[in-house]
Amino acid sequence: MTGLDYETVARFAQQGGTLYFIAIFVAGVVYALRPKHRDTFKRLSHLPLEKDEGEDV
Repeated sequence: MTGLDYETVARFAQQGGTLYFIAIFVAGVVYALRPKHRDTFKRLSHLPLEKDEGEDV
């Protein structure tokens, strides 16, 4: 068979999706570990431990 068949397109989509996921994951890790964002993430990590100003429900 010549041209694009289902298996060829499926294999290409799987490999492309995997590479896309890896690229997005690496970009997220690089963004999170940049020293510029350290203070922001440290402040946000303590946010759940702070008491709300509102009334407890």
